[in-house]
Amino acid sequence: MSTRFLPSWTKSKIGFFDFVGCESAKLGLILNAIDMRSGGILLLGKKGTGKSTLLSAFGELLGILGLNFVWLPLNVTEDSLLGSLDLEETVKKGKRVYQKGILSKINGGFLFVEDINLFPPYVLSLITETQSRGELILEREGIELREPCNFVICATMNPEEGELSPHIMDRFGMCAFLDGAKDKDRRKEILRTNLLDFHKKEDLFHLVKKINLSKDLLRNIKTLGDTVSYIADLVLSHNVEGHRADLFLLYASLAYAAYCGESELMPHHVDAISELVLTHRSQKKEKTQDEKPHDTQNQELQNNMQKNSGSKSSEGLHMAKMETQNKKESSTKEEIFPVGERFRIRRFILKKDRISRKAKGRRTRTKLKDKGGRYIRSLMRKKEEIAIDATIRAAAPFQKLRGTKEFLIITDDDIRYKEKEKKMRHLVIFLVDGSGSMGVEKRMIATKGAILSLLTDCYQKRDKVSMILFRKDRAEIVLPPTSSYDFALKKLNDIPTGGKTPLAAGLLETLKLIKRSKFKEPHCRFFTLLLTDGKANVPLSDRPVLEELKELCFYMRKLPETDYVVVDTEKKNGLLQMGLAKNIADWLGAGYYSLDTLKAESLISFVPPLMV
Repeated sequence: MSTRFLPSWTKSKIGFFDFVGCESAKLGLILNAIDMRSGGILLLGKKGTGKSTLLSAFGELLGILGLNFVWLPLNVTEDSLLGSLDLEETVKKGKRVYQKGILSKINGGFLFVEDINLFPPYVLSLITETQSRGELILEREGIELREPCNFVICATMNPEEGELSPHIMDRFGMCAFLDGAKDKDRRKEILRTNLLDFHKKEDLFHLVKKINLSKDLLRNIKTLGDTVSYIADLVLSHNVEGHRADLFLLYASLAYAAYCGESELMPHHVDAISELVLTHRSQKKEKTQDEKPHDTQNQELQNNMQKNSGSKSSEGLHMAKMETQNKKESSTKEEIFPVGERFRIRRFILKKDRISRKAKGRRTRTKLKDKGGRYIRSLMRKKEEIAIDATIRAAAPFQKLRGTKEFLIITDDDIRYKEKEKKMRHLVIFLVDGSGSMGVEKRMIATKGAILSLLTDCYQKRDKVSMILFRKDRAEIVLPPTSSYDFALKKLNDIPTGGKTPLAAGLLETLKLIKRSKFKEPHCRFFTLLLTDGKANVPLSDRPVLEELKELCFYMRKLPETDYVVVDTEKKNGLLQMGLAKNIADWLGAGYYSLDTLKAESLISFVPPLMV
């Protein structure tokens, strides 16, 4: 077919068949064009791998198929997404008239979302909830509306720019990875493709014909019970939670069978697209091995404690355990362990405050003091900036009563003001236990891996970080507050292990750092991450260690704009479990995690490789 017959809406420079490589991503897009029940697709890749280019080329294909698609702008508002008052018609008619939003306009079509992980969570929640219901429900400003709203989401995401919540990930039927070209020939082919002034239109229109034929075949494909059983077994073998994977795999397999021109769904159709559906949902099964204690001295100590449990208090038992453990720790030589494996950490929910401040960063939303940020809602109480849109909406229904048709009459009761918010960064303080007990069974390797994972999260959220190390008989700031990620990694590598556990000194040094930083930045938020096994044995005074710790923790938990998380590094399948870190978390009012539970309950880990 000659290129002069191309429709006027063709804008993509690179056609769908011109795109080099990424066959699995192309297949996923085609299957969604055949059957919208395939669940959409998420294209994952680092910057410059062609995610947006491929999505634009797919848009050209959809245009030929006669299917509607809309790109979602990054600055989308709730009004433009769901719809709002049509001000002009409302003024003319003297009653509220609804103006459709983006979601209403794409019923039966495709929603393209570029860099989906950069959108506010509330926007993504509105989109996914509307999609799952298949219906747009709007009740606001005197408008009550319900209308069908079925669409497919095709999105791109660069994992280096931040994470995407697991429940949003699970909404996507498929996920495909786009890698940059690693060989010279493929790079040359990409360059030649970009130099051409025409697309492979014959192949494109042949594909359109094949997709339309596949839609007709899809209605009559037979599904045998054995194949359904095969799908269920395959999903279970990947340890997938929920039932979306089963459904998406079934619908995508049916679409693929129709694309292949088959009249019956077979297991090899399922295998061909199972990676697209299951990769971002697959979870590793945890190994359950009962480890038998091999330390006879520890076994004897445990037996003696059990015999004497009737005559000793629980705190006395803790102290007896610590005395034996301290003898072992005190003889431990100073070591520097390597950094362990990095993983994707779970999302921390931090408490909000009502302070208006100047802010920058990506961690916690805060009310904004200056004129930047995102306009979230209108208020009647007086603020710095008037919300013109909300003011007009409030005044519009009454213009007919006020006797005007050509201009608006706005009274004081109509005026609304803007409330804005923006995400802010925190000063994240890593309070790290460097005592000898952290070197037992090389637990510091896993601990450093956890710190590296947390540092990656801080880098993505644009936080400032500081690091305090406590060991032997003191605590010291090994990393002053900084925004330098590379400097923090260097300090992490150099953390030594050995000596006793002056946990109280570490908390006191953290308190001093918070007060100094608060003096410089009065509205700064603090997030302290304590990584320890809790076996404190060096007091600040003559008082008992635990009593001193408890009093200090209760004082620190009252500090304003400060959050705490305790990461318990104690080995949980060992014999001498003391559980002191959990007590410290309770005293601090902190979140409590072990090294294992610190990992995100995510469908897949998208942590980009970094040199440590």
